[in-house]
Amino acid sequence: MRALRAGRFLALVLLVATSTALPSLAAAQARRELRVGIPGVPAALDPVTALDGATPLIARQAFDTLVAWREGSTDVEPSLATRWSVSKDGLTWTFVLRQGVSFHDGAPLTALDVAASLERHLRADPRAPAVAWAALLRGRPGVVREVRAPDARTVQIALVQPYAPLLGALAHPAFGVVRALDGGGRLIGTGPFRIAEIAADRITLEAVPGHWAGAPRLERLVFVDVSTDEQADARFDARTLDVWLSPGPPRRAEWAISVPGLRVGYLAFQSEKEPFARKVLRHAVAAALEPAALTSGLEGAAVPLASFLPPGVWGRRDGPPALGGGLERVRALLREGRWPRDFTPTLLAPLELAGVADVVQAALAAVDVPVLVRLEPADAARAALQAGDHDLAIAEATVTGGDPHLFLFPLSTTEGATKGPRALNFSFYRNPRLDDVLIRASQLAFRAERTRLYQRAQALLADELPWAPLYVRLLWAVVRPEVRNLKLHPTGFHRFAGVGLDPGAQP
Repeated sequence: MRALRAGRFLALVLLVATSTALPSLAAAQARRELRVGIPGVPAALDPVTALDGATPLIARQAFDTLVAWREGSTDVEPSLATRWSVSKDGLTWTFVLRQGVSFHDGAPLTALDVAASLERHLRADPRAPAVAWAALLRGRPGVVREVRAPDARTVQIALVQPYAPLLGALAHPAFGVVRALDGGGRLIGTGPFRIAEIAADRITLEAVPGHWAGAPRLERLVFVDVSTDEQADARFDARTLDVWLSPGPPRRAEWAISVPGLRVGYLAFQSEKEPFARKVLRHAVAAALEPAALTSGLEGAAVPLASFLPPGVWGRRDGPPALGGGLERVRALLREGRWPRDFTPTLLAPLELAGVADVVQAALAAVDVPVLVRLEPADAARAALQAGDHDLAIAEATVTGGDPHLFLFPLSTTEGATKGPRALNFSFYRNPRLDDVLIRASQLAFRAERTRLYQRAQALLADELPWAPLYVRLLWAVVRPEVRNLKLHPTGFHRFAGVGLDPGAQP
């Protein structure tokens, strides 16, 4: 009887212990799932269709690209292609594929698969246009003449003209390699996660244990639709959210992290008009704008930029800042340039940049340069900019795809300086020397030479100053303490394969 009671007592202890352990075990297992809040979850995941936003962010996890952006930079490193070369005339790029890569259904990756995936951009449904291809490769078909697979491990991209930005463009998630199943209705890739479920407000990805770069540290990655601070706070309090990729500075300062992105705000001088046809007066206005003063107008959404390219972009030149210089320097430049005392320039800006416009207006008023601020809705502001209907203007542009060419060229060269709907150079500045440098930089594939040319172009811009960089917008995330190894990428397309969870770090 005593042994029976002891046995019952032991069984009861084991039952209690097991019951107590189950929630902890379940919690530990649950922490193998990372829940990421993003504004807007796509109804389908096709990387062809988007240049920015949630689609390429999620696509980066499921679809590998031929090359990938390095951590913290827009320079590239091998991915599905282990090496590449370009012909002497710059018209043929050859990529050698990594061995042993499989799609998520187990089928081996071949060069024919890569070629077919890239060709999807050329024959994409007009209702779902290949916007990334058009933006990064000069239209559709743009610079690409043909994609071919001479053998099972070699892909060749033939161009109609030399175009060195091709390499960086291929790192964009829109160029993720896909294979269509079920008659084209379902896409699979070779990425570290596979698509498990697409629902109305979430997309669930599952880890691929045999991925060529190693298995992810997580078992599942769930992207959920979270659009506001209030929604994010509620989910954090309920412990149903681990990371929130906030579209702007989050209300919750606790756990918030940020990194400079690729969207730049700048001041454009209408160089075809007096008095800003005079270089010295462009420098005078820039010298009146102290970077520290800009911070108040940015309201935490951006930080002042001391270069023509953001920190995460290769080819950046760190030289004397374009902004600031002190009161005496400003006045000396105004005298040298013979500022017309009876002139009040118009500063054009979209409504959402009213705070920055106020800072610029106040800074110039402090040196006796009155400015009339003209605020317009975004579309009206852009139309006025393209018509050249301004003296000064605040605008924003993105270093598209992370390549300096796709930022410096449209903003600074003669090609974009023709008034009308295709105008991108809102300074309407024309300089054959600068054109030549930027055109050559877009044609020469050797990275060291491209870097040298872009630094020379930035030196010319710093001297001529047709436009002055003001700030770079920040990318934000709110991250729970137990999330480990999340590194924000300047493109906004962050990697999650190396992210883990430490339940012991829960507050």
